[in-house]
Amino acid sequence: MSHLVTVSMAPPAVESLYPQKDMMLNKRDGFEDLMEERRHSSDLRYAMRCYTPVVYKDLVPRTPSALRSIVLKSDQVQYVIRQLSKETGESPDIINDEAADILEKMGHGLRLSVVRFFAFTLSKIFKALFQKVRVNEEGIQKLHQAIQEYPVVLLPSHRSYIDFLMLSYIMYTYDLCLPVIAAGMDFMGMKIVGEMLRMSGAFFIRRSFGGDKLYWAVFSEYVKTILRNGDAPVEFFVEGTRSRTGKSLTPKLGLLNIAIEPFLMGEVFDMYLVPISISYERILEESLYAHELLGVPKPKESTSGLLKARKILSENFGSIHVYFGQPVSVRSLATGAIKRSQYNLVPRHIPRKPCGDVHRFLDAVGHRMVMLQQKNMVISSWALIATVIIQNLPSIPLSDLTRQTIWLKAIAETFGAFVDWPGNVTSDKVIRSSLALHHNVAKTVKDQVVLCQEGTSAKFTVEDIFKYTISVLMCASYRNQILHVFVRPALVAVAFQNGQSCRKEDVYSCFSYLHQVLSDEFIFFPGDLVKDFDEGLYLVMKSGAIQGSHTDLYVSEKGSAIISFLSDMFRPFLEGYQVICKYLLSTEFTDNFTEKRFVTEIRSYAAELILTGAIKYNEVLSVDMQKNALAALVRLGAVEKLKIANGNVYKVNKQTVMRVADMLVPMAPIKRAAVARL
Repeated sequence: MSHLVTVSMAPPAVESLYPQKDMMLNKRDGFEDLMEERRHSSDLRYAMRCYTPVVYKDLVPRTPSALRSIVLKSDQVQYVIRQLSKETGESPDIINDEAADILEKMGHGLRLSVVRFFAFTLSKIFKALFQKVRVNEEGIQKLHQAIQEYPVVLLPSHRSYIDFLMLSYIMYTYDLCLPVIAAGMDFMGMKIVGEMLRMSGAFFIRRSFGGDKLYWAVFSEYVKTILRNGDAPVEFFVEGTRSRTGKSLTPKLGLLNIAIEPFLMGEVFDMYLVPISISYERILEESLYAHELLGVPKPKESTSGLLKARKILSENFGSIHVYFGQPVSVRSLATGAIKRSQYNLVPRHIPRKPCGDVHRFLDAVGHRMVMLQQKNMVISSWALIATVIIQNLPSIPLSDLTRQTIWLKAIAETFGAFVDWPGNVTSDKVIRSSLALHHNVAKTVKDQVVLCQEGTSAKFTVEDIFKYTISVLMCASYRNQILHVFVRPALVAVAFQNGQSCRKEDVYSCFSYLHQVLSDEFIFFPGDLVKDFDEGLYLVMKSGAIQGSHTDLYVSEKGSAIISFLSDMFRPFLEGYQVICKYLLSTEFTDNFTEKRFVTEIRSYAAELILTGAIKYNEVLSVDMQKNALAALVRLGAVEKLKIANGNVYKVNKQTVMRVADMLVPMAPIKRAAVARL
């Protein structure tokens, strides 16, 4: 393992991943506020202005009805219809009618009158909700050029229902072709609004296809037909669903496979993937997400629910930053990574599942897109404040909060984060302004900053624990927005604390294990373990926290505070996984269990531990953490996943669970550097 312990102080990979200060200043200067003009001019004139978007190679986009006709007559759909007819004995005409019905329900429309109505309405709504909507115009210019060259796939991050509305609004504002958007079928159930979304470019798909071959054939051919002809950019969320936690989600590959297939089959010369980072200072659904993470079912989308939500228009949700990333050529990604000749071995209209190397290629592309989204996220002052609050629960003096937040800002910027921090006001005012914006999460009581705790009684009960956890999870969701900046150096810090020695090889070994355990919580590029360790160690050393010789690492005189803070930032995850392991080792788990039972019983068990003060962090009550921990334990062989007739059950390997739990516990004190040795 000797090749792992030589760490360059400025590896090229780190330089590319973590932007320098002048680059961050350019990024800051490159944003323009869309709302500034909207506040000083007529919304009606804006909505009714001449709209002449650029199109792919000056082609005339086909009408939605013509598109549906082409899809229905395509070789792939007709092949599946014939195959299903043979398998079921049903008439091809009946199955063809079913395919036509699927297309009718799925397909998008496009009426400029509806688009103009949305432009007018969204102008009013966004001006009420947001102080600023800031867009990087350089990214818009690059997208403008990309749309004219090759088919384009837009891949925005997904933190709110506002995401797809905001993107279409921006595209209309800058005279760009409105995207065709993959939306969940639940939106179609919204009376009037669902049809209006359809007429603005949305097409509706099921959340799950099951084994429905006809539906899959129609859906995949619909997307590929749009891209082959370049009728419009196709937009979907590579994470698959909204992140309830504020962290990026592992990419879903099904729709990405469909979108890239025209290139893999040689039907287009190239395609562009455009990662888009949407950063919210305050998220509309923050309370809803916290309740969902505690097991409260998501409310069904409905027009009446939308109307009831009008009261949020009186709230202030701060600013949004939308960063359009550099268009990425699929051809450049595929060069040397995959052999496309395999697609010539069978007729193109015959459906096929991606083979091993295609799946690995798609996985790498998906992870790269999510990491590019992360790289261009804008970190708000509140995300830093929330991080400090979470690590100092139940309260922290306002003066200490200000001091620690300024200190954390410097560390974040050292690690390459782009922090949106006003340059013309005092730090004290920035902190107070952020607290005022997030008055529903935290408040100041007698100069102490505390979470807004719902209805606690004189005697703390389990019910009070869950109410308090709503505030904890809301606050933690903003801390989670910056964890991608810190995860690699923080895991080095945790490995340094948890390891049994300060030798680089031992720290790497512990880092490797933590990296594997937490790979469902955080986004790591497949196969980049050594690179992640090098980057993490480089950044910790860059911050001045750790110094080292060729084989050993030591904490510098000023480094213990940084190491402790970084470790504590990720301690809620490590403690949560420990609690889950501890429960699986208890006598209650002697037989197979379902995921539903696991989540329910872990929640009750953890709540009792919190009530007695046995554990510190409430985040173990989150369904997201519980399911991620279960997935990690399955990967590590600590839990076996067994398929049964009506789903899955799990079986515990207690010996392996015990080893996992032991690796998560700190085992060595921090060792400071002796000046003479360094």
